Amino acid sequence: MGVKDEYIDFTIPKQKTIALIAHDKKKKELVDWCEKNKEELSKHFLCGTGTSARLVAEHTGLPVKAYNSGPLGGDQQIGAKVVEGKINFIVFFSDPLEAQPHDPDVKALLRIAQVYDIPIANNQSTADFMITSKFMDEEYVHGVINFDRNVEQRVKEGHLV
Repeated sequence: MGVKDEYIDFTIPKQKTIALIAHDKKKKELVDWCEKNKEELSKHFLCGTGTSARLVAEHTGLPVKAYNSGPLGGDQQIGAKVVEGKINFIVFFSDPLEAQPHDPDVKALLRIAQVYDIPIANNQSTADFMITSKFMDEEYVHGVINFDRNVEQRVKEGHLV
């Protein structure tokens, strides 16, 4: 199997679908960041988990599709949309100083974002760098592991039986 077969091209479109998520103590920071970046965010489709989505919509006037709150499966809903190719950018202001009851869900979302090689910011400075990137206003083609090919190869090598 050649390197070319190991990856398939995925395209993040010019108009992105951005998931907005924040833990409780970071929600105000997310709302303030969205207000500061309202002009750029208005060019894209926005969604988010429960309260984060509602607060951003109420305080900025931006339309934000709401999923369930994180502890009620919202992180998993966002992750599923990443797998479907329907969310291709995540801003997740997490609270590193507070234990989260749904921590496994958060870790699963972060993992799936890595697997599908989509941009994810977990703090304001990273979000600032991402939102001001030249790629915000253009398509971005990137290689994602060809999972079918990867599984075929592992079966041939005897790793999956």
